[in-house]
Amino acid sequence: MSRLRKFLKPHRKLKFTREGKYFVALTLGIGFAAINTGNNLLYLLLGMMMSLIIGSGVLSELSLRALTVRRMAPHRIFAGTPFLMGIALRNPRRRLPSFSIEVEDMLRGKALDRRCYFLKTPAGRTQKTSYRHSFDRRGAYAFSGFRVSTRFPFTFFRKSRELDVPGEVLVFPQVFPVTPPRSDAEAMTEQHSHRLDRRGDFFALREYQEGDDPRDIHWRKSARQGRLVVRQHEDQRGRRMAVYLDNLELEETLSIDELDQQERAVSLAASLAKHYIERGYSVSLVTRDGGVADGAGQAQLTRILRVLALVSFNQEQRPYALDPPPGGACIFVSRGGCSLGRPPARAA
Repeated sequence: MSRLRKFLKPHRKLKFTREGKYFVALTLGIGFAAINTGNNLLYLLLGMMMSLIIGSGVLSELSLRALTVRRMAPHRIFAGTPFLMGIALRNPRRRLPSFSIEVEDMLRGKALDRRCYFLKTPAGRTQKTSYRHSFDRRGAYAFSGFRVSTRFPFTFFRKSRELDVPGEVLVFPQVFPVTPPRSDAEAMTEQHSHRLDRRGDFFALREYQEGDDPRDIHWRKSARQGRLVVRQHEDQRGRRMAVYLDNLELEETLSIDELDQQERAVSLAASLAKHYIERGYSVSLVTRDGGVADGAGQAQLTRILRVLALVSFNQEQRPYALDPPPGGACIFVSRGGCSLGRPPARAA
């Protein structure tokens, strides 16, 4: 059945422009006048105007034929934040260029309100541009393909064809600057300032002492000072934070304000994770459905944002899925905001 629908579906769509409607109406009027009067000059004018219509159809078809389109999504897309979606149009023909091509991205079968325009795409070349768009909500968005159209050469008609190029983008929750609870910041700073290790970020230089690891020797600085100098590193075990998101919702029917509160809780969890990771902390995410194990760096932030982009609120009362890493602190996020707390006991 799907093959039959695809076979019966027209490969091209033709739509009159305003200029095209006037021109076709004028052509029909001249045709009626030529038939009624038998004037050779009117027949000559009618033939010229019809040749322009036929030539428009042939040239527009040559411009659309064999074109391929590819989208280039950015690495991260956040809800409520405009982004640039890259579009690459390729003309694989050997000789004939394409002129005046418009490309529309199709989201769930409907064209977006943004178009990419390519004035000329030479034969065997690829032209790239981008359009600006934003998504109001987090989650997965499925693209179905592209609509490629042209009004070349006389703008009488708008001829278009659809290309099946499926794709999906994941929209992360909205992030914003946050200020963590003050007591947490003071505790973490105090704990961090007294613990050193060789795995964390660079902290300071000091003179070499017996028993130090030779791998920590800073040879260039030692050569300048004429004595051995070693690096000191921060202890990452003192910079751990577990972000707990309470995605339990006991009510079946929620108002718009309550749904917005859920989304703000998810955005707050994402913002807290971003805040701590950018300051060198090792961060984990814990929900009642799962989470992300302890880790640091931008790759860890991407993993956390991916989970938060798809997290849902459910009515099943379950304990948190993961235990926090040892030696760290916990911050709990719910519809009411965020607060510090002790790690909850997970059911065996």
